[in-house]
Amino acid sequence: MGKKKTAFVCSDCGAEFARWQGQCSECKAWNTITEFRVPSVKAAPRAGTMAGYAGVVEAKVQTLDEVNLESLPRFSTGFKEFDRVLGGGVVPGSAILIGGEPGAGKSTLLLQTMCLLAESMPTLYVTGEESLQQVAMRAKRLSLPTNKLRTLAETNVESICQLALREKPAIMVIDSIQVMHMSDVQSAPGSVSQVRESAAYLTRFAKQNQVAIIMVGHVTKDGSLAGPKVLEHCIDCSILLEGSSDSRFRTLRGNKNRFGAVNELGVFAMTGQGLKEVSNPSAIFLNRGEEQTPGSLVMVIWEGTRPLLVEVQALVDYSQLANPRRVTVGLEQNRLAMLLAVLHRHGGLQVADQDVFVNVVGGVKVSETSADLALIAALVSSFKNHALERQMVVFGEVGLGGEIRPVPSGQERLREAAKHGFKRAIVPIANKPKDAIEGMEVVAVASLSDALEALF
Repeated sequence: MGKKKTAFVCSDCGAEFARWQGQCSECKAWNTITEFRVPSVKAAPRAGTMAGYAGVVEAKVQTLDEVNLESLPRFSTGFKEFDRVLGGGVVPGSAILIGGEPGAGKSTLLLQTMCLLAESMPTLYVTGEESLQQVAMRAKRLSLPTNKLRTLAETNVESICQLALREKPAIMVIDSIQVMHMSDVQSAPGSVSQVRESAAYLTRFAKQNQVAIIMVGHVTKDGSLAGPKVLEHCIDCSILLEGSSDSRFRTLRGNKNRFGAVNELGVFAMTGQGLKEVSNPSAIFLNRGEEQTPGSLVMVIWEGTRPLLVEVQALVDYSQLANPRRVTVGLEQNRLAMLLAVLHRHGGLQVADQDVFVNVVGGVKVSETSADLALIAALVSSFKNHALERQMVVFGEVGLGGEIRPVPSGQERLREAAKHGFKRAIVPIANKPKDAIEGMEVVAVASLSDALEALF
């Protein structure tokens, strides 16, 4: 027998090395390089077949206008919020990866989805971490229809694909990819090589047989998907189900989608009957107290293809430390440092001796720059101990020169705010609507000094 080849792969970036080293030279991460065995190269398959699959026709070269798109219509999962994150529904032959913290509700959401889809199409639910009795008990507790859902308890990827060729499901769930293994890979299930090869094998099976496959993935301590980064490269759609243990709300966020918009957001509520859709997520994020407090303000952010109203809170207090603290939850900390410098230079507000704490209510993570003006307004409100108007929304990007820059989809943001009863809005001058919005006063500002004057 020949010597078995080994390689070393970084679990963060997927870079390969000839020998182990403490730090990855590509992404500079420490202790992320893991050894795996390179599978032996098999003989080339005969024409008309593919290794591991039976009856797959030989591939042929086509031009794009010859590809028949009508034969691959999307189908709904039964949840509008799930369909929104997927880009409008499930595409046949796509490989979808859904991750999340333990207990977030991944298996619950997929079991609900598969039971609904089983009423109209062939489905297959493959469980590797739980027994079929445990899955059946959960379905009974959730009062789901179980008479048509086909289930399988198996961890060998080759056996699963061979059985799927006979069952011919339209959609298949693999729960989870970390416990799957392949016979010709010698390492243990959950290792870099097993996760990598199993995901690639399942993705090829999905493309060749037009079967939509949803794989469940675990997450690491820092919240990223476990396994090598190449796992996210080979699949079509990567989704993350987020939610803290003390909150009943769950957010489904798309990180990668070849068939739709990225950073799309779906909101669910965990109940005794499983996950329920939240059709109006702005309402749950605006559940504020009766009395308006300083440092609290509502902003309109853009998530995927829709506006979302969330509340931002700021607390500015005198610091007893030599280096005052800058703490952000839901916002980027470097962005806060930059805005504090702009506020000092162009707003005349000195907070070098103040602790600054910023929080986005509801656990929403804001990455776009439209939150700049609202964050500055909340900081000034807390520093001056001056409460802002309760029925006012603010959005806009703040430049380093103190100018207020426009943000995309300004009209849609204002209409969403007016729909929830807001009467006043502070917006960039380039986002001022041409036609007046009924019941709302829109104040357009061009600089930070104009915005502070309009606010205070």
